[in-house]
Amino acid sequence: MTTSRPSETPAPAEAPALRRAIGPRLLILFVIGDILGTGIYATTGKVAGKVGGALWLPFLIGFVVAILTAASYVELVGKYPKAAGAALYTQKAFKVPFLTFVIAFMVMCSGLSSASAAARAFSGDYLGEFTTALPPTLVAILFILILAAVNLRGVAESVKANVVLTIVEVTGLLVVLSIGAYAVLTGDGQPSRLTDFEAGGTGFALFTGVLGATALGFFAFVGFEDSVNMAEETRDPARTFPRAIFIGVAVTGTVYVLVALASSLLVDHRTLAGSSGPLLEVVKAGGVDFPPKLFALIALFAVTNSALINIMMASRLCYGLANERILPPVMGRVLAGRRTPWAGIVFVSVLAVGLVTTGEIEGLGDTTAFLLLCVFAVVNIAVLVLRRDPVDHPHFRTPTALPVLGAITALILAGPLADRDADVYIRAGVLLLIGIGLWAVNKMVMSAREKR
Repeated sequence: MTTSRPSETPAPAEAPALRRAIGPRLLILFVIGDILGTGIYATTGKVAGKVGGALWLPFLIGFVVAILTAASYVELVGKYPKAAGAALYTQKAFKVPFLTFVIAFMVMCSGLSSASAAARAFSGDYLGEFTTALPPTLVAILFILILAAVNLRGVAESVKANVVLTIVEVTGLLVVLSIGAYAVLTGDGQPSRLTDFEAGGTGFALFTGVLGATALGFFAFVGFEDSVNMAEETRDPARTFPRAIFIGVAVTGTVYVLVALASSLLVDHRTLAGSSGPLLEVVKAGGVDFPPKLFALIALFAVTNSALINIMMASRLCYGLANERILPPVMGRVLAGRRTPWAGIVFVSVLAVGLVTTGEIEGLGDTTAFLLLCVFAVVNIAVLVLRRDPVDHPHFRTPTALPVLGAITALILAGPLADRDADVYIRAGVLLLIGIGLWAVNKMVMSAREKR
């Protein structure tokens, strides 16, 4: 890894609009907390259903792909320490407003599909430890509506609060790892499962099975890209972000691979695949007297936190696009008393309700991964394009091979070889068409106003 130091004399620094209060340690914990959550708690079983007992392999490959793209984000956030992420990088690289909008809207929709997957996970086997009286779809819809109400009321977020939430989420995963370690030490579990590719078949079927499992498992790694939106509130982002993002992805990747190993050792992949609360199955099978209801509560907390963060992100992005006159101005309306973007919250919540009524955990998680893999491919290409745009301050520079490999792997995992259901492409396409429709309406309205 090298550091780029253009020879130009630095221009006077502008006063930051936001308070730079986030240091290296808090940023590392923020990145870890942003990645952890619904993905590993909800989709582990669905990944097992695609690949078999070799559950660890898709998470290991997903970890490598995440590191490649993380390196691109690290370079770009160091060059352009602004809170706009992929949309900013796309606009700077290609200067095509429509493409910039598509990328921004895909990021927003990935948040909605992620929150919807969390809603489905909440309404499944984890909640089933407490009650089975309510229909899962109804619970998922109510879950989204409650999150919308919380958003409308106003949520006082802080990075320190996120640290507390992260500790709770990590605790649940440490419980799984401890149970797995106990099983190994006592001779329980079946190590032969770790090389079982039964669900993937042989030859080309094995390849596509592993590829499809990796594409779905990648859902567990999304979140690190959100951290770049904290750039304007981070002290010395050009130096702080490389360490924070790489450590955050490395820690979560290691935890995920170990959780996958523990899950396969203790539970047959068919049992994992049939559960919407796969890690609860691991806790029950581990031979350790850990209360299933307590673990279920931790898992419910984890998926709720993920959903709330994603709904908030999506509604604020919608609000920001409206303020930039990219979406209709009505999307930027704010609730007078609470100062919350009510129009954006209502819009994204309606879309989320539509998603939870038409999709299950696997399809919604796969939709999230597909949308972000497309975004990541563009970001990796943008890094290479923007090498022609030097900046007047030092920043991290990733080896050229990494964004090249990042773009290639993202495109492969987003492509048809990944063995995903057609409904994933249909769902993503419908969401994108809704966005393009709004963009077109806004263009017509703006054009009409300019002619007056």
